[in-house]
This record gives sequence, C-alpha cells and structure tokens, in this order.
Amino acid sequence: MPMSMPAHRTRADRFDAAAVEAFAEIDSRWHDHLTGLDVAVDDIPRMLPRGDEPVQWPDEVTADGQVPLARLIPAGVDVAGRPTRAQIILFRRPLELRAHDDEELPEILREVLIEQVATYLGVDEETVEQGPEDD
Repeated sequence: MPMSMPAHRTRADRFDAAAVEAFAEIDSRWHDHLTGLDVAVDDIPRMLPRGDEPVQWPDEVTADGQVPLARLIPAGVDVAGRPTRAQIILFRRPLELRAHDDEELPEILREVLIEQVATYLGVDEETVEQGPEDD
C-alpha cells in the first residue's frame, strides 16, 4: 500500500501498536500500581557495551547477551529540578530483530514488559503474570 494512503502503517507504527497491546494486558491487572509509570519506545539503545567482554547488566536492563532490549529509568529529578516519572523504554530495532515473524513480536514484548514491570514493582515475574493479591 502506498505511503500516501491513510491506512498505510509503518513498521514503527505496528511495533507501537503491539507494545501498547502487550502493556495493556499487564496494566489491566496492575493499573493501580502502575499509575506512576510511562512506557516509551526508542529505535536503538543508547547504552552499549565496550569491547567483547561479557556485560553484567543491572536489574533495570533487560538484555539478550550484549544487546539491551529495554530499560527501566526510575522516577527522579531532572537537571532543572523538576520531578520525573518512572519510564520503561523499549528498544524497537533489537526487539524486532529477535522476532522471526509478526506473531512472535507480541510475545517477546510481553515477556520483556513483564520483566520490566516486575523490576519496577519489586516483585518476581510470576507475580506480575498472576496479578496483585487483593489488598
């Protein structure tokens, strides 16, 4: 379909839609706990290891070996002194490259988001999948 057509969706558009759908499933169970969290997409990670030595990524980074797939940036204060919200950043290109087809991408996104939300909440991944206990 030509790019000038209204129904044309880029690869980035399809990725964004898949990411929103994968996060919506988690958010439907954990919404009250995730109100201070944003999810964003960046094309590539800006942090890459130097050299060929194995990397021990911090818990805030979900990686496939040397390649970061997502990163949790905790809430804080910016350089101007304004508060910032916590944010999960999904790295589009590395995630797309790990999906062998369009059906596999949503599952990879779901797994990465579960790991990132677990880190944000300070719980294990199984707990995220099961949902919160009734308060």
